[in-house]
Amino acid sequence: MKFNYLLTPALIGVSVAIVQPQMAVALSSTEVSKIAKAMTVLIENPNGSGSGVIIRREGETYTVLTAKHVIENPDKYAVVTPDDRRYELKYNTVKKLSGIDLAIGQFTSNKTYPVAKIGNSDDISEGATSYVAGFPQPSAAISISIYNFIEGRITANASKALRDGYALVYNNDTLPGMSGGPVLNDKGELVGIHGRGDTAENYQISDKNPDVIIKTGFNLGIPINTFLRTLPKTEMGAVSQPQPTTPKADDFYIQGGDKYKKGDYKGAIEAYDQAIRINPKYSYAYNDRGNARYYLGDKQGALKDYNQALKINPEYAFAYYNRGNILYDFDDKRGALADYNQALKLNPNYSSAYNNRGNSHYALGDKQRALADYNLAIKTDPGNSEAYYNRGNTRASLGDKQGAITDYNQAIKINPNYVFAYNNRGNIRYDLGDYQGAIADYSQAVKINPNHSSAYNGRGNARYYLGDKQGATADYTLALKANPNNAEAYYNRGNARSDLKDSSAAIADYNQAIKLNPNYSAAYNGRGNAFYYLGEKQKALTDYSQAIKSDTNNSEAYYNRGNVYFDLGNKKGAIADYTQAIKINPNYAYAYNNRGNAKYDVNDLQGALADYNQALKLLPNYAYAYYNRANVYKNLGDLEGAIADYNQAIINNSNYAQAYQNRGLARYDLGEQQGGITDLEMAANLYKEQGNAAAYQQTIEAIRKRQR
Repeated sequence: MKFNYLLTPALIGVSVAIVQPQMAVALSSTEVSKIAKAMTVLIENPNGSGSGVIIRREGETYTVLTAKHVIENPDKYAVVTPDDRRYELKYNTVKKLSGIDLAIGQFTSNKTYPVAKIGNSDDISEGATSYVAGFPQPSAAISISIYNFIEGRITANASKALRDGYALVYNNDTLPGMSGGPVLNDKGELVGIHGRGDTAENYQISDKNPDVIIKTGFNLGIPINTFLRTLPKTEMGAVSQPQPTTPKADDFYIQGGDKYKKGDYKGAIEAYDQAIRINPKYSYAYNDRGNARYYLGDKQGALKDYNQALKINPEYAFAYYNRGNILYDFDDKRGALADYNQALKLNPNYSSAYNNRGNSHYALGDKQRALADYNLAIKTDPGNSEAYYNRGNTRASLGDKQGAITDYNQAIKINPNYVFAYNNRGNIRYDLGDYQGAIADYSQAVKINPNHSSAYNGRGNARYYLGDKQGATADYTLALKANPNNAEAYYNRGNARSDLKDSSAAIADYNQAIKLNPNYSAAYNGRGNAFYYLGEKQKALTDYSQAIKSDTNNSEAYYNRGNVYFDLGNKKGAIADYTQAIKINPNYAYAYNNRGNAKYDVNDLQGALADYNQALKLLPNYAYAYYNRANVYKNLGDLEGAIADYNQAIINNSNYAQAYQNRGLARYDLGEQQGGITDLEMAANLYKEQGNAAAYQQTIEAIRKRQR
């Protein structure tokens, strides 16, 4: 049967015809692409771009059908035809269809351009091949609009449209800017106008894995028959009206998709339930119900739905991809890997699957394969900001910090609101010592997301190392307000409060960090330090021992426990702990120095000398090590060697009263009486300024004794 729809030429002059389906033969994708490219146009204006399709020619006047939102506002629009010629879209010819996201407009040209062949959208069923053509908007990755032709499948054709006339659903990977472009069947016939895509702003991000994005594959178009049936309302001729029909599975499916996009996951599940009740073999409904269950936290239910979708349709790439995400969350990284492999086997250009497979490789410790997958994700979609972000994380973990920054830059260029990329770029800048740059990135992250606890914590760390302990404390407090379970923020605030001499508040923070993480070795170590400064050395000793129990490689805990043992007179225990700290960290200059002190006290002067030498080799400006080595030289009778080291100690610390005092005594003993007295006087003045009355009095007595 053939339907002819005639429109009044005096108004718009559009005539279309629905062709007889059984007379058309399916074409190859290449053949359909040629048809699509010849009739698809780019619609440009200063504020953006969209797409359209030529549906009629009358003389030198061409009529273009597009999405209404593409040409919604009166403005200057240009139609760019397939031969790259530009024509004015005459806005006085634009007709917007009431209640439907469609509009038509005209341009004039003496060139010949093909006109779309109209199909019958009522005949489209779930699983049918669909093609979408159009011109994606320029992006950070691609600076100009380039024609795209994308193959996919119809997932629903509802008899009851959503708002704005949307009733056609397909899984083609459309991009922003393709709105208004044609949706074609496998015969190259126009069956719909693309309007809403499953683009970045509609992605769902896993709370557990923010670097994993789940794509629904829910792209919406307006059936061409909706356009035809609306023509009477534009006074362009009468056509037969659709007869009321019993709701189809597709109707409930499209309702579910609409509710899902609005975040009404429970409502979406109810709609998908109805779709499945009508059509128990509806694989797309199972897949999308799984997505809704996933975001309600019912991951087991989601897994069952993905399994059922794949049982019905073993070639459903989206379902493999989504099941892979669930398995990843269940820590079955190899199972996830297998599903991503299958998704890519079915769709070798599936950028998100490459990205998530890369995440699985990374989690399994194979960072080189992860890099390779992120490269493929970027190659198949240069606008995949998540792949740049994940590649940046991988490069950072491999020590390529500049490469990581380059990737984070690109991720942010593509998505200026990518909070995780700002946060991680801040982490790298912090690691590189660029604390101001790190603060700028963390500040941008919390500007985008005021509840980003990690960014506040990171900014606090940067401020801490710039000496702004009060600012750091304020940031750690904000981090805890955003996430009261952030053990690291409690630990860091404890450190800042400890530095501000508020040991009691610091202990309270360390207590909370340990409550949240009973194996937090660094927090035990920090609390031990606070107890130490309060004079509670037995409590400090207990905490350092617990820190070591929680992490046997915590060199600082061994070092600090060694200090307590030293203070308690257990020099043997102190030497053992300093030795263990050095074994873990052979570059631990302070541990060498303090072990030298312990050896000095047990009269192992040569051992002490060796340790001070090593400390100074590692830290050539270490004033205390020079002072301590000088004392060894003095005890060995080498007064000149001692004076040389006291000199170095004073050069590196001009307020080192003890170094002046001991140098003065050594100089006096060498016969430099006046020089010795001068040093002792300097020491006395420093002790007085520093409030050390006992040392001041002792030094004054030494001066008087030598001046008699």
